[in-house]
Amino acid sequence: MDGFQDIYVLNKRLKLRHSIEGFKTSMDSVLLAASCPAKAGDKVLDMGCGVGGAGFCLLSRVEGLKLTGVEVQSEHVDLAHYNARSNNMGEQCNFICSDIRDFRQEKAFDHVICNPPYLEAGAHLRSPSPEKATAMGGVESSCTQARGQDEADLSIQDWVDTAFHCLKPRGTLTMIHRTDFTDKIIQALDSRFGAIEVFPLWPKEGVPSKRMVLRAGCERKSPMTL
Repeated sequence: MDGFQDIYVLNKRLKLRHSIEGFKTSMDSVLLAASCPAKAGDKVLDMGCGVGGAGFCLLSRVEGLKLTGVEVQSEHVDLAHYNARSNNMGEQCNFICSDIRDFRQEKAFDHVICNPPYLEAGAHLRSPSPEKATAMGGVESSCTQARGQDEADLSIQDWVDTAFHCLKPRGTLTMIHRTDFTDKIIQALDSRFGAIEVFPLWPKEGVPSKRMVLRAGCERKSPMTL
């Protein structure tokens, strides 16, 4: 198909179609899925799911899950549905076009996973590709146009607030982000989350960590571990 390309992950167990100009599924999505402690029968919410990469990796690892993906770009939602069908996962998942600030399914999920934009709006040169720019954090998209608001004011706090609203008590939030954002994320979690686990990811020995996985339990009080 013109304008699209297929990539393979998990030793070619998954085939994912992307827009050539859009943001691509990467190792971050694989690591995010690997870090979610979901079990058979659980319900998982993937916020900002893109074309579904992290969610499909998780469905490939854990049988019997029900996945809901929320994504602000309608073109990515269409590709997520396509990828679900092409990987025979259509009955296990549903994808919704929505700004995460508007998505509300109160206490409906056992786990939430997310890979928020790593770059704050206004802090970087915007990509000429609207799809990639939105994924990186800050242009108007197909769903936010209808909302009357752009993504420029979408913050880490918004991601955490939606996760808390949607998680069952003692459910988990798993997020991959920049290591230098760890303090901001922990501040956003506030007293609503506990049992925080931070997993720094090192590219190789002697090189500082640039990415980390953070996992936290909803309405839990256990101390943080590194």
